[in-house]
Amino acid sequence: MSKKIVVVDYHKGNLSSVARSINDAGGNAVISDDPATIAAAGGVIVPGVGSFEDAMIYLRESGEAEAILGSAERGVPFLGICLGLHLLFERGDERTLQHAPEDIWAQGLGILPGSVRRLESPRLKVPHVGWDQIHLTQHGRECPLLQGTAEGANVYFTHSYALAEDVGPDLVTTRTHYTRSFASGVWHENVFGVQFHPEKSSRTGLNILRNYVAIVERGGVA
Repeated sequence: MSKKIVVVDYHKGNLSSVARSINDAGGNAVISDDPATIAAAGGVIVPGVGSFEDAMIYLRESGEAEAILGSAERGVPFLGICLGLHLLFERGDERTLQHAPEDIWAQGLGILPGSVRRLESPRLKVPHVGWDQIHLTQHGRECPLLQGTAEGANVYFTHSYALAEDVGPDLVTTRTHYTRSFASGVWHENVFGVQFHPEKSSRTGLNILRNYVAIVERGGVA
């Protein structure tokens, strides 16, 4: 039987499209907010809806953050999508609570080093919504999540924040150019993240999710 892939429910938005797409890709997805279920999963997906600080508050208070961190430490294949990618990192400047002006950062899970900053442009619309290209790095061409993904493939984005320049090039699998050049994909060992929404990205997205399911079934990157 296929290993269970848990789509983490932090009570923000509709997660069913992610679970349905994983099942379409041959996986066994369930949606859960139970830390024990997350901890026991063969794969963990944190999808992308909501704001950085709100999501982290809920993840910590619910015990989901501890379960996610424990799974990552054990090498369980992890996929962060959009906001889920952001939360992998140490900090983000998307604040929703009142803080001292000099305190711009909300703290993330800290699985990977680096920051998340708002996209800014005097001429391009933010949020960045719609189809755009991903450009593979050398690291990306070696990434098992992206096998079969064409250079310059079009995928679907909807976001106002993106990874900042302090994210190391050794992590970056794809880059996208909108307001600035930002990392739109990362990979370290069994931890993967994408800024775009594979569940909304047609055949390219389905192929990426099939690759993720295969990684889970193997128990991680070979």
